[in-house]
Amino acid sequence: MALERILDQPRAVDLLRRALASDRVAHAYAFVGPSGAGRMTTALAFAEELLGSASRQHPDLHVIVPTAPETSARGARAIRIGAIRELERQASLRPAMARRKVFVLDEAERMTGEAPQAFLKTLEEPPAATVIILILPRARAVPATVLSRCQVVRFAPRDDTGAATAQAQARELLAEVRAQGVDALFRRTERLEREKAEALVDAYWIFCRELGDHAAELAREAEGWTIDQILAAVDLCRQAREALLRNVAPRLTLEVVLSRLALRAA
Repeated sequence: MALERILDQPRAVDLLRRALASDRVAHAYAFVGPSGAGRMTTALAFAEELLGSASRQHPDLHVIVPTAPETSARGARAIRIGAIRELERQASLRPAMARRKVFVLDEAERMTGEAPQAFLKTLEEPPAATVIILILPRARAVPATVLSRCQVVRFAPRDDTGAATAQAQARELLAEVRAQGVDALFRRTERLEREKAEALVDAYWIFCRELGDHAAELAREAEGWTIDQILAAVDLCRQAREALLRNVAPRLTLEVVLSRLALRAA
């Protein structure tokens, strides 16, 4: 089972396994927990169980992520009313291949404007054979009326050891690429597994956000970056994470991130 790969969230996994075993899957879930707790990984594993396929290109799997406004690539990223309307349209259709359709809303707290109210209507009258999963940092990140219509699945913070190791490896890799150039880039990303690429991209994302805060231990590194470069780097990491969700080759994705960061996302 795909959920067997989720090793450090036993309570969440047990709840989802029992739902699958009894065929009493809720029409909507809220995966609530801190960043790095494995919420998205678990959501995709649960979707794999529901759809009977490991492909992230499955026609019945829809991942909705915050995007920048069409008028400004650097504008605030959000889930806007257009994305919710498209979710409604897709949900109204019959599944293409599986018994169900699965919709995953990453950073669902970023719904803005009319989007939360429109989404609430979808939850109040859920389409048949549809499972919706919201990824949230905390329960109060969306209106209580939305959360009350979801089965809440809580995720505990992960052991910091793994995250610290990934961040140390990510910084070491970046320093090597900066020092040795493209040869080191290609050598270190050869035969890269998707899970490893995701961990490294997440580590670079955290690294860039810390630069924006000018953390004391990163002060020297931060001095070499402008605010625009930091914002561009954070956006680069977000785009890379989205690309990995869409099954883009992990090696290519990480090579783009590393080459851009090595040039300070210029």
